Amino acid sequence: MLNCVFHLGRFGNAEAYIGFEISGHAGYGKAKNEREGNDIVCAAVSSCTMLVCNAITENFGAEADVKVDENRITLKLNERNEAAEQLISAFYEHLGELSKEYGKIRLSIN
Repeated sequence: MLNCVFHLGRFGNAEAYIGFEISGHAGYGKAKNEREGNDIVCAAVSSCTMLVCNAITENFGAEADVKVDENRITLKLNERNEAAEQLISAFYEHLGELSKEYGKIRLSIN
């Protein structure tokens, strides 16, 4: 199961998404008796996670702490950046749609 925890916080008076932590493994390919490495759910989540991280830091120029470990990626904004906050919100919605379609994704807001 992929665990996707999104963090709400405040910069000034506005509450917004300020980061996320993605960890675990979907196990979707294994459930479908496919070879290791053929998990379309993990591939989709990994790809969009890296897109979001790179867009926030490289394209939007937001100050953010990004950490990539084995089976875990975290991002935390260090400053207010409305574009980054909106992208994190869209990422949450996207993962929700993937979860509806394939399961294997647990979403929560902290």
